[in-house]
Amino acid sequence: MDAIPSALLISLKVAFWATAIDLVLGVAVAWLLARKRFIGRELLDTLLTLPMVLPPTVLGYYLLVLVGRNGWLGGWLQSQWGINLIFSWQGAVLAAAVVAFPLVFKPARAAFEMVDTQLEGAATVLGVSAIGVFCRVTLPLAWRGIMAGVLLAFARALGEFGATLMVAGSIPGKTQTLSIAVYEAVQAGQDALANTLVAIISVCCIAILLTATWLSPGHSARRMGAA
Repeated sequence: MDAIPSALLISLKVAFWATAIDLVLGVAVAWLLARKRFIGRELLDTLLTLPMVLPPTVLGYYLLVLVGRNGWLGGWLQSQWGINLIFSWQGAVLAAAVVAFPLVFKPARAAFEMVDTQLEGAATVLGVSAIGVFCRVTLPLAWRGIMAGVLLAFARALGEFGATLMVAGSIPGKTQTLSIAVYEAVQAGQDALANTLVAIISVCCIAILLTATWLSPGHSARRMGAA
């Protein structure tokens, strides 16, 4: 049972940073694809959505090829900065961020596309800067969809297993997350520990999903209709 607090803290840390990365990149790319027209736009959308359907082990393999010591990015980071992402919690963050990215990107793009562009145009005519239009018009109208996606991404990152295990391994106190700890407990025949870990993950994910449902634009519209 001593492994539970450590695995929980590592899982929360990995999920937090992975979600923070996805929030920044996902919102930026979602706004770009929702508002701009360019060649290859839908192909880019497809590529960014791939982590949602590819097996996590395949994503883990791609990440190993990319950021491993022999990978072009991993080799450069190691030689230039002495950074090694393999078997580190930062590598677990990278794996979780890649797997959960579509869960922020897709809802954010849908939310931006639902914002009336005439409102943005009116703000521009009134002299509001592009950044001001985004912060004062677009984002307030799209925040529910974005936050619902963020919560889903956090839940996904919290329970990530396949890609994280391939990239970060299972080092107790360093990279062993709750989901990996469940796998290790089952392999070792520690049923009581496995049951406790599963219960913790399940409760966390249920709470997050309920919150995401409450924040979703559709739920908000239904509540307003009922009122």
